[in-house]
Amino acid sequence: MERQVAIKTETITLGQMLKLAHVIDTGGAAKWFLQEHDVLVNGERENRRGRKLKEGDRVEIKEVGAFVIVKAE
Repeated sequence: MERQVAIKTETITLGQMLKLAHVIDTGGAAKWFLQEHDVLVNGERENRRGRKLKEGDRVEIKEVGAFVIVKAE
């Protein structure tokens, strides 16, 4: 099941999205998390916490779930 992550800005970094989605507790944990887990952005492996995500992007994390970026209303 896909969960929605609503953003108010045009873009959000992958590290910020992980924190906003409650996958990690702190922004500092993003680097470690991305090294230890298979994270796919729009079907491609990603390990950069600074990767910019925009509305419509899909993030899949094995054993955690899938997230889609939506614009906050």
